[in-house]
Amino acid sequence: MRKIYFIAAVFLVLIASSCSVQKYLPQGERLYKGATVKVEKNKETTTTAKSLKKTIALAASPKPNKFLLGQPYKVWFYYKIGEPKREKGLRAFLRNRLGEPPVLSSRVNAKATAENMASLMDNLGYFHTTVQGDTVHTGSYFVKALYTAQVQPQYKLGPIKWVGDSSSALQQLLDRNSTRNGLLKTGNPYRLSDITTERDRLDLFLKTRGYYFFNPDYLMAYADSNVGGRKVNLYLNIKTTTPDDAKHPYIINSITVFPNYSLTSLDLDTSKRGVEIFDELRIKDTIKNFKKNLFAQTITYRPGSIYSSRQQNTTLNRFINLGAFKFVKNRFEEVKHTDVNDTSHRMNVYYYLTPAKQKSIQAQIDGFTKENNFLGTQFSVNWRNRNAFKGAEQLAVKTYAGFETTSGDSVKNRNYRLGTEVTLKIPRYAIPFFKIKENNFYPPNTSLLLGYELFKKDIFYLKNLFRFQYEFTWKPNIQTQYTVAPISLSYLKASNITDSFRKQIVASPSLLLSVFSEAILGTSASYTYNSALRRTKNKVYFNTSVEVSGNIAGLITGAKTYRSKNVFGVPFAQYAKFDIDYHFTRRLPSKFDLANRLQIGIGLPYNNSKLLPFTKLYTIGGSSSIRGFRTRTLGPGTYKPTPGDQRFFQIIGGDYKILGNTELRIPFTPQLSGAVFIDAGNVWTKDTLLFGQQGKLTTKFLKEIAVASGFGIRFDATVLLIRADLGIPVRKPYLPDGQRWVLNKIDFGSKMWRRENLVLNIAIGLPF
Repeated sequence: MRKIYFIAAVFLVLIASSCSVQKYLPQGERLYKGATVKVEKNKETTTTAKSLKKTIALAASPKPNKFLLGQPYKVWFYYKIGEPKREKGLRAFLRNRLGEPPVLSSRVNAKATAENMASLMDNLGYFHTTVQGDTVHTGSYFVKALYTAQVQPQYKLGPIKWVGDSSSALQQLLDRNSTRNGLLKTGNPYRLSDITTERDRLDLFLKTRGYYFFNPDYLMAYADSNVGGRKVNLYLNIKTTTPDDAKHPYIINSITVFPNYSLTSLDLDTSKRGVEIFDELRIKDTIKNFKKNLFAQTITYRPGSIYSSRQQNTTLNRFINLGAFKFVKNRFEEVKHTDVNDTSHRMNVYYYLTPAKQKSIQAQIDGFTKENNFLGTQFSVNWRNRNAFKGAEQLAVKTYAGFETTSGDSVKNRNYRLGTEVTLKIPRYAIPFFKIKENNFYPPNTSLLLGYELFKKDIFYLKNLFRFQYEFTWKPNIQTQYTVAPISLSYLKASNITDSFRKQIVASPSLLLSVFSEAILGTSASYTYNSALRRTKNKVYFNTSVEVSGNIAGLITGAKTYRSKNVFGVPFAQYAKFDIDYHFTRRLPSKFDLANRLQIGIGLPYNNSKLLPFTKLYTIGGSSSIRGFRTRTLGPGTYKPTPGDQRFFQIIGGDYKILGNTELRIPFTPQLSGAVFIDAGNVWTKDTLLFGQQGKLTTKFLKEIAVASGFGIRFDATVLLIRADLGIPVRKPYLPDGQRWVLNKIDFGSKMWRRENLVLNIAIGLPF
């Protein structure tokens, strides 16, 4: 009953608001309520009436106000909030966000709009279509536009011919390309937009073939619709007024680089004084700030090559992605000949590069949430050199100290971190004894990382972690990225184990595994595809990776049994790990998003290992996983972690993982949105070493899936997104088989049930 009363109250408020809107309207004005299109088809018109209405409505203007239950609620807010006294203030903010100015009847010109609709149909090949428009009053103060269209059949393209100077090299090039790759094909529907798009496409094509001075306006298309049979013959040609320099391809004469160019210079420095020749490039770096080889690697073409816009864009993008230059621009200059017999067409290229500030230091304080449900803060100092060895190498040194805790477990857990990382990013493939030439749009990167971290687990133990990683990253295009780390080493040494922890080990010997020292000698590779970087209705993110460790050491030492062989004085891990992470987001009407994620992780420890290293275990639950279960309270399998497990294990996880998420994202305002979600998954171990038979993967693993549901609120503060999700478990795998679905036990009125089952997740950023 409360729900019915609420809906009735909202409806009455809207009715009242609609009455109040009328009194605000200027005298003689009505509120425009949109357009209705009626289609009368010729019997030979094959396009559906629904599709035709949708197309014709694109030309309807103006756009009406937003209505809810037939009432202009945003106009009511606009008038009710009133005119703000200042451009910036609370009233101005509320009026801009909640309200919108009224679209009045005086803005509606049905006759002119009908003519625009007829013109739109002509441009789409529905020649001789006519449209009539009028307005009618509806209700006490509304007006609507009515349009009736008599739609004739759509014309098709007939023969497409190039006319003019058939001996011209330019026309022959255009003719070949348009025949092979053109958008205009005989039999296609006639559309003016296709002709315009084809002109632009041909212009871009010519720009890759040396025609620097060409532009789309030099191409002309004639359409003859009088040939009968509802056909349109197209005749394409190059305008006779096209300048001579646009009719010839240009060859690069010289390439000059000014790597220390200042934006405050009034004149462009093209002096040859101080220029040095390197790999056919002219480089004027009088202060020797950069190695010449940097420019040879970044510029993807050389003198003597034909001008290509693709090569120019590639080179510019590679310069920008180096990170060593604040501004990058280029200039082309036609070479003027003094010899009348010289008919070549050449141009000089100049690159003006403004260096970024080479060194910087930054201190920052961060707040963060982790997938394992820890909340924390970290203070760090970052020093960066953007041109460490004069080859645009980025050298970064980071020192940090942090604290993290979790209140999601039945006991408090506190961790402390102190560490440093040194990272060197080299904008090329840095491989000993090999030199690889690159000319792709995005320069590759070689990264070297050396780090140390001191980790303190409350009052139980210390861990010293040393890391070294050597990896390559490259992008063949904006959506795809590959990463290969041939060397990924870590060395973990536990120390300062307290008596309190030793007493717990006596009671639970498996806890000893969390303080075993271990070395990881790994190699990994990953592939990432992300369509979200382009504007598409369906967005796809896909990442797959593989990681192996200890294989060479295992072959050399002959490791066959658990922790039987050592390197550097400690046992080494042997495992193979495979991961798949797939996201699919579908844009729905009203800007709703249906977001989905599937994660599959498989870890295979063998020989010298019985389980994955603790830092490599898969975890489940928490703010970015199954939001109805706190991390470290779910799994593996049907095992339910005890307070002791939560207190002493840094990570509670497994060797295998399945996770699926679906959520409907609902926009309220540009800053505020909501979500309804369902999460499902679990983790399992390969062996019984840590959590016994309950945690081990079996053929009945699907019966051990945890399920949770809930809803959330998200606030987009521009610089970050703050998220609050309330999760409720609906299937608990640690309950006896047959009793795991707990939908019938939901009791919001019970304080004890709420304390045990309502999980509030506060986090930064979307869950996936």
